[in-house]
Amino acid sequence: MSPEAHSAPRSLAEALRARDDASLAALLRSRPDLITPVPTDLTQLATRAGTRASVLRALERLDRFALQTAEALAVAPDPASYDTLLGLMAGDAGDETVARALPRAVATLREQALVWGDDDRLRLVRTARELLAPSPQHPSPTGLGPTVQEATSGMSPGRIQDIVTTAGLPSTHDSVSAVAALTGLFTHRRKMAKLLAGAPEAAREVLSRLVWGPPYGQVTADPAAHLRWLLDRGLLLPTAPGTVVLPREVALHLREGRAHRAPEPLPPAVAPAATHSPQVVDATAAGQAYTALATVEELLKDWDEGGPAVLRAGGLSVRDLKRTAVALDVSEPVAAFWAELAYAAGLIASDGEADERYAATPAYDEWLELPPAERWARLARAWLAATRTPGLVGGRDAKDRTLSALGPGLDRSAAPEVRHRVLSLLAALPQGAAPDAESVLARLRWERPLRGGQRDGARDDDLRSRLARWTLSEAELLGVTGRGALSSQGRALLGAPAAPGASAAPGAGSAEPTGPGDKLPVHHHRAPERLAPLSPAEQGVAAAAAARLLAPLLPEPLDHVLLQADLTAVAPGPLRRPLADMLGVLADVESKGGATVYRFTPASVRRALDAGRTTADLHAFLAEHSRTPVPQPLAYLIDDVARRHGHLRVGAASAYVRCDDDALLNEILADKRAAALRLRRLAPTVLAAPADPATLLEGLRAMGYAPAAESAEGDVLITRAHAHRTPPRTAPEPVPDGPPPPDATLLTAAIRAIRAGDLAATTPRKPVGEPLAGGELPRTSAAETLATMQAAVLTGDSVWIGYVNAEGAASQRVIAPIRVEGGFVTAYDHTADEVRTFPLHRITGVAELADD
Repeated sequence: MSPEAHSAPRSLAEALRARDDASLAALLRSRPDLITPVPTDLTQLATRAGTRASVLRALERLDRFALQTAEALAVAPDPASYDTLLGLMAGDAGDETVARALPRAVATLREQALVWGDDDRLRLVRTARELLAPSPQHPSPTGLGPTVQEATSGMSPGRIQDIVTTAGLPSTHDSVSAVAALTGLFTHRRKMAKLLAGAPEAAREVLSRLVWGPPYGQVTADPAAHLRWLLDRGLLLPTAPGTVVLPREVALHLREGRAHRAPEPLPPAVAPAATHSPQVVDATAAGQAYTALATVEELLKDWDEGGPAVLRAGGLSVRDLKRTAVALDVSEPVAAFWAELAYAAGLIASDGEADERYAATPAYDEWLELPPAERWARLARAWLAATRTPGLVGGRDAKDRTLSALGPGLDRSAAPEVRHRVLSLLAALPQGAAPDAESVLARLRWERPLRGGQRDGARDDDLRSRLARWTLSEAELLGVTGRGALSSQGRALLGAPAAPGASAAPGAGSAEPTGPGDKLPVHHHRAPERLAPLSPAEQGVAAAAAARLLAPLLPEPLDHVLLQADLTAVAPGPLRRPLADMLGVLADVESKGGATVYRFTPASVRRALDAGRTTADLHAFLAEHSRTPVPQPLAYLIDDVARRHGHLRVGAASAYVRCDDDALLNEILADKRAAALRLRRLAPTVLAAPADPATLLEGLRAMGYAPAAESAEGDVLITRAHAHRTPPRTAPEPVPDGPPPPDATLLTAAIRAIRAGDLAATTPRKPVGEPLAGGELPRTSAAETLATMQAAVLTGDSVWIGYVNAEGAASQRVIAPIRVEGGFVTAYDHTADEVRTFPLHRITGVAELADD
């Protein structure tokens, strides 16, 4: 161990220098902003760790007790001993729970490089002290005010001596010793108790109102007697005309040494609100998962031929969202959730046309071909990682603009972390236990008390609390939870192990791997409630495991319906895709639920004929897939519509109508409803109109006819559903919450580079020529540089060089020369940990390393 490791560090850089590689890796993993870009040495790492933005980010990621510990250090002497800190946290009487939890909090602050130094000299980094220490502009979360020394800094020496004398202390020869004597009195428990025993009752009441903060109060120019008693003895000190403050030492005495009114060393437990059978939970969640698939399919089917228009600013209009909610038979917030989920999964996007509209993507067709469980797993995985937050739809952004579904401004980088954390807390409960929502929110507030710069704890309406509430409701909609409890497939989606003693639902199989490539990414080294987020590869494996658990719980698709005499068909369960697709064209959905009711109408039958089906095809289809005989009214309906279908032909003239039956054309011309179409006869069997073919088709159908469109060759045009698709689109990328955590490879390379750079910066060197100020690189002539390099090759010693690369960037390096020839030196570069070749003309100077 180096000599520095045995002595107390004098700076954060020295404290970091004494750490091993594992400790540095833990710091860079917890504060990834420190590694972007990789620091050149440990001094630069320490400087970056002390910047305001980085410290704020680190403070916001502390749990409540670690933050309370940092706040206590901010009001403690600098440096403070561990015993002093323990007294501030546990009080004079001592609190065993706080005492047991404090080492963990201090270790957390040390790991985060917010605190450095040995236990006898703990130091909070300067920026953190500035952020957390009390000031008139930013009160301390502890409620403490300034110290006696700070509060009396502008007071006249005579006034200070008067306070010392009135407090019963001997006068001193200067203000410094007087302030020290007064501080000693206020920190002496027995003497302070004696002083306060003689205070008027009204004075003690004033102190009790200020003791827990805020410590500032207002007084008049002629204060009352009890206030004068406090002012004369320094128990209240003036800070400005009409304003007084309770000194920190006095408040700590009244608090019995505690910096916080209510230390929270332990996280609040997540309480179960109800407990259900695991089988009931899994079955309920599977039902919700099936409903989720059906809803997303219905949404995409509604947008197949071109969905709602894209607003100029992006997103859905309020009217289109309402129409979508009506079509899905859900509320508008739920409709926004389904639209955002489909968007996050890459199933819908804007088509990019001049008249831009939303439509299904080619990925939707691929998704439809997957088994139902795999389709659900893809939706659930997209939801878990998405930063887009549907719950914000309808709210206002910073510029008071309405946030619309599928529009900009909905990304919240904290959303994936909150979702994962909420589900992890559910995974820590016994299987089948549904949590009390308020206990989940309380736990999250303890884990992350700072929100948006607030230093007084999170409010009920803060973003993380809202994200947590949305997570609980969205997980239920999606089937990740059932009756509020995490389902088996939800656990697998997180990579969590099964709860102790949990039994799988009948027929659900096992969550254990079923093949050599199906190893579940369970983090066995962590407690279930501390599940680490999964890597992309692990997410894929976890999603596959969740799909395997869900598959046996989903209802089997049926290949039949029940036809009824009232022109309806009842599907007693989910239908196989070809049957569902064909029935969706031939009939209209009348009601949904456990059983879906379809109704046959002339318009729906005509729709099937327009799609290219013949009368024989429709009769055969119904006979094949009905468990009941085809009712006569339905057969008559099909035959009647088919008999009239295509009897009229519409083409482009702008449009024309042709028919072999001139009497029928005469009937159309005589109909007053045809006046708007402005038809005229071209031939006994042909009518022409200035309207386009589509308008003419709609007009004739509105009059009760069943025309068919035809091509330029005279063939009947078949209109097919699912015609409109966007060009290939990628799903929206989540917006990261700062730099991503570095992987093991990057951490190893970064630490090696930092260590090497630190070696180059701190290795003792022999002086070269005149001493240089400000850490300037030494300058040596070309001859001196060459001679030193050649000597180092012979001796095998390392040297220190200044080097300017091709881009003009200067750096210092420690190298071990191997060969010098042709104007180049080949050497082992300790900084880069590799053998490199350096042009001699780019070396500004060289120095031998000191012998030690």
